[in-house]
Amino acid sequence: MMFDPAAQPALLVLEDGSIYRGWSFGATGTTMGEVVFNTGMTGYQEVLTDPSYCGQMVTFTYPELGNTGINPEDEESCRPYVKGAIAKNICERPSNWRSTQSLSDYLKQHNIPGIYGIDTRALTRKIRSVGAMNGILSSEVLDSEELLRQLQTLPSMEGLNLVKEVSTREVYEWNEATEQNWAFSAASSLAVNNATAESATDSAAHTDQAPLQAPLTVVAIDFGIKRNILRRLASYGCRVIVVPADTPPEKILSYHPDGIFLSNGPGDPAAVTGAPQTALALLESQLPTFGICMGHQILGLSLGAETFKLKFGHRGLNQPCGLTEQVEITSQNHGFALSSNSINNDQVEITHLNLNDQTVAGIRHKLLPVFSVQYHPEASPGPHDADYLFANFVQTMRDRQATQA
Repeated sequence: MMFDPAAQPALLVLEDGSIYRGWSFGATGTTMGEVVFNTGMTGYQEVLTDPSYCGQMVTFTYPELGNTGINPEDEESCRPYVKGAIAKNICERPSNWRSTQSLSDYLKQHNIPGIYGIDTRALTRKIRSVGAMNGILSSEVLDSEELLRQLQTLPSMEGLNLVKEVSTREVYEWNEATEQNWAFSAASSLAVNNATAESATDSAAHTDQAPLQAPLTVVAIDFGIKRNILRRLASYGCRVIVVPADTPPEKILSYHPDGIFLSNGPGDPAAVTGAPQTALALLESQLPTFGICMGHQILGLSLGAETFKLKFGHRGLNQPCGLTEQVEITSQNHGFALSSNSINNDQVEITHLNLNDQTVAGIRHKLLPVFSVQYHPEASPGPHDADYLFANFVQTMRDRQATQA
């Protein structure tokens, strides 16, 4: 591997005193955050702009970043939310027809420091062994003891409410569907999953075209929502109204929604004040409700379950989830999970487990049209095995609409 002789040195120090020396890319400066790793071979831009990574520095286990550059189409939010980027090697001359700038220039533009040239395999093994921990990255202070002193001021991710930093401050409506030049067929996804989604086929067969039925109104509570979730809902014929995380239930219901969506988001779900109470109040409306990631955890909390912090979390594109004979390969990004022992089995059924560690990956209410998953069926990046969940959500809303006609 060749390094630019003019590259500026950089230092990464973990809270246990571990030191990793490399070179700076992106912005010059000092940054702190929880150090985690992502095992995906693709999708670095989606990872950088996923609000669920707020407060974290991401170690990319794929050995080289930046080959395809940066383009506006693949952003999952209006800007990158990571605190820092950690890589083995970077590409300064991207090659892709959609690329508009290099990864390093993009991080400079958004004032996000990065470090490359370190042994990311060793760092990943450290995190797997010890657990995710806080770290500090700097290209301006190269004294490890001074950096460690600064790092001691950073709070733990456990107990941290980061939703307030990423949630929208204004209500807005989303109507952009999955773009045709990189859309996948929802009908194909349904065919693969027909054992669980057969009832949804009719409503989803033409989801990447103009919907054949009147739009359904979905109110999405924004805990840090990804754009591709909104695109998938729009592709399935939904009119999506996005509201701030602290919106009261009576305001949400004033939009006369056909369904409620609880989004992904960063930080500790148990620290998101008022969110479980809002979800519980909305359940009383008996509206179809779908939660993803943080939304799954908030829903579980509203139903009396508890959450806990995982040792190093699940962040990657090949996490197997299932319960019976059917397995889905899923995209995941979370550091907390629902405790299976705390779930009220009289009310709630576990529908999916993470097959790597048997943590709860999906739940469903036994009486209400309410369900959620810990993983990301919208992918971006990742496999499309679980896209049928959007179709199930839409069909549930259609069924309820039919009974009230």
